[in-house]
Amino acid sequence: MKRILIAGLALVSFGASAQSVKVDFEEYDLKNGLHVILHEDHSTPIVAVSIMYHVGAKNENPERTGFAHFFEHLLFEGSENIPRGEFFKYIENAGGQNNANTTNDRTFYYEVLPSNQLELGLWLESERLMHANIDQKGVDTQNEVVKEEKRLRVDNQPYGSFLGEMNKRAYREHPYRWTTIGEMEHLDAATLEEFTEFYHKFYVPNNAILSISGDLNIKETKKLIDAYFSPIPRGKDVEKVTIVEPALGGEVRDTVYDNIQLPGVMMAYRIPAQGTDDYYAIDMLSQALSSGGSSRLNKKCVEETQSAMFVGSFPFASEDPGLSFVFGIANAGVAPEKLEAEVNGEFEKVKNALITETEFQKLRNMVENDFVYNFNSQVGIAENLANYKMYFGDANLINTELARYMKVTREDIQRVAKKYFVKDNRVVLYYLPKEEQ
Repeated sequence: MKRILIAGLALVSFGASAQSVKVDFEEYDLKNGLHVILHEDHSTPIVAVSIMYHVGAKNENPERTGFAHFFEHLLFEGSENIPRGEFFKYIENAGGQNNANTTNDRTFYYEVLPSNQLELGLWLESERLMHANIDQKGVDTQNEVVKEEKRLRVDNQPYGSFLGEMNKRAYREHPYRWTTIGEMEHLDAATLEEFTEFYHKFYVPNNAILSISGDLNIKETKKLIDAYFSPIPRGKDVEKVTIVEPALGGEVRDTVYDNIQLPGVMMAYRIPAQGTDDYYAIDMLSQALSSGGSSRLNKKCVEETQSAMFVGSFPFASEDPGLSFVFGIANAGVAPEKLEAEVNGEFEKVKNALITETEFQKLRNMVENDFVYNFNSQVGIAENLANYKMYFGDANLINTELARYMKVTREDIQRVAKKYFVKDNRVVLYYLPKEEQ
């Protein structure tokens, strides 16, 4: 379940239970293959215009990693009809906001606007799709922006290399083995022709979902969509990534020396893709272990033994089989071996005995409350509708996925703990201060 927290845009009224919330929508395809999803909600005069492209880090050439994330930046440079630097000004002058994000599997752009500016959002996104500026000046400008982002979020961030170090050990063949931000030398070496080819390959209507939510009239919106998007020609069909990662084949252990003060214990376990029955049980297991002050890992490692200043567990939702992470930052003077043993001990307890009925009911309540955040903003609704359609071919999962969580039993949680959270299915990294190297 993807949790989307968008502050200040609460737009949906809830009944007594999240299960009573229902999102009505219409969906259809244009002749060029663009899939359209429309949700009409007149509770506030706001509309979210979004478009999701089925391209992420896993679609990249291994020698040109970082392209998908780079385009998230590059496609704000303007188009044939939008001068460089003017994209944001259109949004700001209309009283709106916009942003984008990239994952291993898709790239997502959106504008949140006053509803009388719906046409502006459609025009901007059609410009981005139809004839964006892909020139050397834009590439050079955004190359520096991405480098600075990597310095801030990875290079100069304590434990910031965690995902990259983990992925390259957890995968040998699948493109999940690199991170979305990629390698800067790959971007430096890329030619303008390669950027242009990437744009024309993946930024085509038949590889995208236009999802709009908010204060709109569906009949009139369809007319506007037809005017702005139907003229865009269909592209070649994008080949799906079909690489199947072989079994890990045994525990992988390593040490990373970083510019840190406190040791870190990082673990990653191979898990199935999002949307599978086992994924829902794994997500609930992770929440039972680490969500909130009363969670098992927090009570054991932070409160009882005070071995850790922080400990957590979370699965990465991914289109292909992915990873569930467990991590802890040790307190001063605590050996990483001690912290690891305590964390492993809490997993063993779940394997050996069912979680209590009290824990289970609390967990179900937490899942239901978290699910409400999927409906907390118009852009959240638009993104979830697109996600469900893109990954599972069923946008109506926005109305039924909670039921899949509610089907998970205590026995399911114990079963996935025994099946996936085992020594031979994990990567373990100790993060240690550089002076210990």
